[in-house]
Amino acid sequence: MLLDPIARAVAAAPPDDEPVTEQDRRRLHTGQLWFAQHDGKGIPLEEVLAEFGLKPEDFPPEDTQ
Repeated sequence: MLLDPIARAVAAAPPDDEPVTEQDRRRLHTGQLWFAQHDGKGIPLEEVLAEFGLKPEDFPPEDTQ
């Protein structure tokens, strides 16, 4: 049973019927090549935030109840 309203909305959403474009295919291929060149690893969040002068501590955790 899904009690979370977000999960319930996602489960009830219609399927994505938007066609895949040639640009979509190129971007997917470019991303796959990038990951292959980087041993399947992405860029650490800390590194991305540092480019903007930020740290993970700048974002307090959300209250989870």
